[in-house]
Amino acid sequence: MLQTNLIKESIRMGYNDFGDFYYAHGALADSFKNYVRTRDYCTTSKHIIHMCMNAILVSIEMGQFTHVSSYVSKAEQTPEALDSITVAKLRCASGLAHLEAKKYKLAARKFLDVAPELGSSYNEVIAPQDIATYGGLCALASFDRAELKSKVIDNINFRNFLELVPEVRELINDFYSSHYASCLDYLGNLKANLLFDIHLHDHVETLYDQIRNKALIQYTHPFVSVDLRMMANAFKTSVSGLEKELEALITDNQIQARIDSHNKILYARHADQRNATFQRVLQTGSEFDRDVRAMLLRANLLRHEFNVRSSRKI
Repeated sequence: MLQTNLIKESIRMGYNDFGDFYYAHGALADSFKNYVRTRDYCTTSKHIIHMCMNAILVSIEMGQFTHVSSYVSKAEQTPEALDSITVAKLRCASGLAHLEAKKYKLAARKFLDVAPELGSSYNEVIAPQDIATYGGLCALASFDRAELKSKVIDNINFRNFLELVPEVRELINDFYSSHYASCLDYLGNLKANLLFDIHLHDHVETLYDQIRNKALIQYTHPFVSVDLRMMANAFKTSVSGLEKELEALITDNQIQARIDSHNKILYARHADQRNATFQRVLQTGSEFDRDVRAMLLRANLLRHEFNVRSSRKI
């Protein structure tokens, strides 16, 4: 048995060396094949984790994110061999896979769960500043207001990453505080660099559109009517441009409102509060009547000693 394990270990190390060689020379497909071949010669959980991490690294560089998700899942099946740094690396890899698939909410959750202990130990894949940027923008685009507060702003672990990118930290706080002009300024300043980002460049326009739409919805939500001139000033756009944006959101049923184009006012379509109150009163009355009848029936049954005793089992 010992000799068999020694032979397996020799073969595993040989394939790893081949994988390292091809990786160093940029032959990523050959490197991936050799790393994966070590799977049949792994004799411990740590060997499996090592194989998975190598496969994930090469898959990310090849842009094969289905492989990334597959090997992240395989690594997570051996939790006894995972330390905190490796768990953080797996969450980063999974976040990148979700980002590539445009599953922004899932990506945000993975990046937000990365432990600060990761530091710069995964710089060949992702820097700590990137975790803050990817996680912050994906959260802004996909989280509601309560989630943004609890999972991002109040997240002590993620705060360590946000401190590395003050612009992202400030734009998140501005968005939550409804300081939209300042938030959009930060987004505008970041955009040029983000368009050159290796992982984010294809998603910048989509994320920015979703963040802006959420800001428009959040701005209009508390009011019965909104002056479009003031709103256009807050969002640094023209009134006509703002009308087109709002029209699209109303058509998509994301804002319940109508636009008075002549007076440049947005009127919210709130439900008839009076009718809703009457309906609640009627429902409460019906429930009260039912409960009183049930209590009277029970009282009469007890008074006439009419009850059913459960039969005893012998």
